[in-house]
Amino acid sequence: MNSSESSVSSEFESHHLENDISWEVKANNTSYHAGIKERTSFLFKKRKYADNKIKTSKYNIFTFLPLNLFEQFQRVANFYFLLICILQTVPAIATLPWFTTMIPLTMVLAVTAVKDIIDDIARHRNDSEINNRQCEVLKGKGFKFITWKELEVGDVVCLKKDNFVPADLFLLSSSEPNSLCYVETAEIDGETNLKYRQALSVTHDKVNTLDQLAKFDGRIICEKPNCDLHSFIGTLYWQNQEYSIDNEKILLRGCRIRNAEKCYGVVIFAGVDTKIMRNSGRYILKKTTIELLMNRVVMLVLVILVVMSLCLAVGSVVWDAKVGLRMHYLGPLPKIFSPGYECFLAFWSYIILMNSILPMSLYVTFEILHVAQSFFIKWDLEMYCEESDTPANARTTTLNEELGQIKYIFSDKTGTLTQNILAFKKCCIDGQIYGNQYDSVAATMADLSWNTYADGRLKFYDSSLVQLVQSGQEPGVHDFFKLLALCHTVMVEEKDGQLIYQAASPDEGALVIAARNFGYVFLSRTQDSITISELGVQRTYEVLAILDFTSSRKRMSVILKDSEGKIKLYSKGADMVIYERLQLSCPHKESTQMALDQFATETLRTLCLASKDIEENNFQDWSQKHQKAIVTLQNRERLLEALYEEIETNLVLVGATAIEDKLQIRVPETIQNLKKADIKIWVLTGDKKETAINVGYSCRLLSDDMEIFEGKDLNVVLERLRKSGHRCSDDNTADISDAVKDGEESEFLSCDNKALILTGNFLDKFIHSSKRPMRKDRWWRKQCSIVNREARRSVCTEAEARERAFVELACQCQAVICCRVTPNQKALVVQMVKKYQRVITLAIGDGANDVNMLKTAHIGVGISGQEGMQAVLASDYSLAQFYYLERLLLVHGQWAYQRICKFLRYFLYKTFTFSFVQIWFAFFSGFSGQSVFELWCVTFYKVAYSWFPVVSIGVLDKDMSDVMSIRCPKRYKVGQRNELFNYRIFLVTILHGLLSSFVIFFIPYGAFLDGVGQDGTGYQFMAMAVGTGVVLTVNIEVMLDISCWTVPSMLAIIIDFILYFCMTFMTQSNFLSRRNPQMFQFNGAAAYAFKQPLFWLTVLLVIAINIIPSLTIRFILRCFYSKDAGIVTYEDLHKAGRTAEDKPAHFRRISTYRRSSYAFSQNKGFANLITTGASLRKKKTSLQSNSGLTALNFQE
Repeated sequence: MNSSESSVSSEFESHHLENDISWEVKANNTSYHAGIKERTSFLFKKRKYADNKIKTSKYNIFTFLPLNLFEQFQRVANFYFLLICILQTVPAIATLPWFTTMIPLTMVLAVTAVKDIIDDIARHRNDSEINNRQCEVLKGKGFKFITWKELEVGDVVCLKKDNFVPADLFLLSSSEPNSLCYVETAEIDGETNLKYRQALSVTHDKVNTLDQLAKFDGRIICEKPNCDLHSFIGTLYWQNQEYSIDNEKILLRGCRIRNAEKCYGVVIFAGVDTKIMRNSGRYILKKTTIELLMNRVVMLVLVILVVMSLCLAVGSVVWDAKVGLRMHYLGPLPKIFSPGYECFLAFWSYIILMNSILPMSLYVTFEILHVAQSFFIKWDLEMYCEESDTPANARTTTLNEELGQIKYIFSDKTGTLTQNILAFKKCCIDGQIYGNQYDSVAATMADLSWNTYADGRLKFYDSSLVQLVQSGQEPGVHDFFKLLALCHTVMVEEKDGQLIYQAASPDEGALVIAARNFGYVFLSRTQDSITISELGVQRTYEVLAILDFTSSRKRMSVILKDSEGKIKLYSKGADMVIYERLQLSCPHKESTQMALDQFATETLRTLCLASKDIEENNFQDWSQKHQKAIVTLQNRERLLEALYEEIETNLVLVGATAIEDKLQIRVPETIQNLKKADIKIWVLTGDKKETAINVGYSCRLLSDDMEIFEGKDLNVVLERLRKSGHRCSDDNTADISDAVKDGEESEFLSCDNKALILTGNFLDKFIHSSKRPMRKDRWWRKQCSIVNREARRSVCTEAEARERAFVELACQCQAVICCRVTPNQKALVVQMVKKYQRVITLAIGDGANDVNMLKTAHIGVGISGQEGMQAVLASDYSLAQFYYLERLLLVHGQWAYQRICKFLRYFLYKTFTFSFVQIWFAFFSGFSGQSVFELWCVTFYKVAYSWFPVVSIGVLDKDMSDVMSIRCPKRYKVGQRNELFNYRIFLVTILHGLLSSFVIFFIPYGAFLDGVGQDGTGYQFMAMAVGTGVVLTVNIEVMLDISCWTVPSMLAIIIDFILYFCMTFMTQSNFLSRRNPQMFQFNGAAAYAFKQPLFWLTVLLVIAINIIPSLTIRFILRCFYSKDAGIVTYEDLHKAGRTAEDKPAHFRRISTYRRSSYAFSQNKGFANLITTGASLRKKKTSLQSNSGLTALNFQE
């Protein structure tokens, strides 16, 4: 037992736990865990230790109906129609049968329910597939296959190579030396580079056979289930000893075993208690801004309905009392009820009669438009990926219009912006650049077929470097590739006649692969030696020391001794730290620096190489001090750092490398265009800062003329705000600059073009409190809060003000990159922006670590990548590539928003126009409730006479083509500002409908006032004129709103006109009137009215008076307010034709971030494993003596 295992880790003191260390697990004792229960609420109890069954679906067979109905009746309109249906069952106030409302309401609820259950069935299938995966569990004296869902805490699990880890396990042992186990965590954090886990030495030695596993009865006391993926604290109690457990001893659910043939572990957390499930977040019912606004609009419409019904009911009672008694043709009116009760009955009668002011067809059509727009997204061939045979998919059909209102995009990095594939592109040796693919016509792809070790995957565009390598006469070239093959912590193993490299980071693997392709092949290593093949000649070097990489050192070095006894130090690292340690008279410094600047402008990840010869006696002195520092218990890290600084001096520059972190297709162009649409992009990644910044430049999220600030710069401003007593409020967040004007001018606030780089540790200062669950206050705490209420309010206000100020300052930046963040932190960052900025957000990612973020944002977009389908299954939309997001937002999102807004404006206009005409007529009909329209005109108006143009404009209309929508992204700002449908637009629509109804009613009323005959033809003649005026006016109004005329839109208008005239002739024919005069009362009215010139003159006058003001207002708006309204002009289209490539490239020399692109492993490399021999196999590879070595593979 070593000291690190027998003592409690220092993380006990530094790690902030949400819960105490009280989780107890007994190995091979599942009955113990099954019997422990804890109280949840009241008298209910549940199992403390969850089973391993997961559930991401929303419903089951018992909860679907109540939950789905509860969600649907959150729509005010659905609840309103349910109330109307109930009122229609009361005979005293019923004017229409109850089923006239119940049938369409049931249809709307059923269509939505079917759509929801189809989505949930897909979730059930995915849950079933995961829960029924097989794993081997120790049962009795042997291992048996069971499903994942049957796994329980305390079970001992056997995992084999390429198996997924079914639960969070404590690693007992593995088949590898020293129980080392490499895992791939792509499903968790999106990183494909391997990470190592290593069991305790005591369990490695004593728990590795079947009998030992069956007898293992260790007790583990650890932290309760939490969402922290990067930390674990626990203790193993076994055989009267205590052993510290940290994160390197834990296999998390979702990891994949890569190199171990077998490994064994004990289940610590299962199912919903696993860390990955704790980070998945809960389901959130998402509603669009338009839908929420519609609910408020519906409330206003209901208020209008209540007010109008109340006024008409009062008018009815007053008219009966004052006027009706003098109307001899009405006869004596019986007095059965009091005036108050009659007013009450009349009120509800008018509510039922005028419920068409909020027609059911509004929501039916709304759902139809959503489904149609979703199909357009799925059918778009421009968003279809042929390589993976993956189309775009709208998994949620109710959020389409919100795609046109996005203000902030939160993106993952690995797998979303990048392919996580690193390629050796260029290098600089002795001041000469090699690999200039576009600088010279002579630059062709190098032929590496002469090298039997080449894998055929490296594409290097410079044949001259290959010729220098083959000649063997350039010592600089030889030292360059020799350094790449020797200076690393990559480990190698043989499998099926091939070498497989295990690297702590993709960067190291890419450099070793590059050296191999040029003939310098890393073959094997032992604890104190490394063997390479130099152009076919095998050489072994003695490893004297490995000076491993750390985030503060930004470099690594090895000290080797060759067969001739010469000692040499090889070093590679960030150019800044290497240049500080070069000899004063080192050659090629200036030319290499120019090369580094050129690589930086091309957004390549740069690395400097250096070496130096060490005298034997100097090394011996240094080695003795090094050995003493290694065994020192106090200040060990500081002493080693000083020794590393001592030996890494007076270096000789060997060269520089340039690695390309391959982006997804067209990522830079997509981000540039989205930024032109005034969309701010935040990158939230678990990767290290240097890597994220470099990718930020590569994808043009960061530019060379941007000022880069970090969390410490933000802290300066926040501290000044605190000292000034500044409090951010909801309606006053623009005064931050004024709050710090009294002091020194803040560089952060004075800069307009800036970007912010934050880390997970910095974010914890603002969001850590949000992660803590609310604790129940004891009675004495409540008493204290009563006594000192102001103090408690002050603390809450101060914390919220600091949080709000942080968000306001961060949102002033053009770009924000958050590094080393956990999945939970990603979601909390999105939540903070939603809370304080009140804008529409979109999150996009491809891994399980992005699920919580996708659920939290207004829109979640999953990338169908190489990291599984968890992100896609939790998303609202799925895409195959990031660059499809540009088309999804600027084309489909913009179109959907415009179409829905036009649909709502037109639908409300035609409804108000029709309903207000009825109100005007009530004043001239004694408030009798008689309709000014023919019965069948009322029936068909909503479903035939004005419906088809609604569908046409909501499905097909567009103001620009898809190409121009992408070329003119500024038009997208209209949706961000919600200009096309808001309360102002709603009030204008009401006023428009009111004025139109006034003209439609009173002009025919005045024209036919003296034409009332005894046979009633005067009323019917006027009703025909009013009905025709309404139908023609609203259809011509929608014709003015159509931006793109298509065959379906023209047919929609024509069909409406044809239906109106045909149905009018049919319902007013003598044939139907003779058979049912009560239902068809207008006998021959249409044939008579349509022959009269006065009728058509009246209708044309109505249309002209209504349409001419509309045309005038539209003309004025287009001429004088096109810029403010976001209307694209010819000048904008001309500017859009100029591509961004016309601008000259600009590189600002003082940008240090571009020169520090060292992006090796997240933490330390594998040096400790190598020097202790923990990772090395006993046997050597047979490939060392095989000159005809087959192609090598690098497995990330």
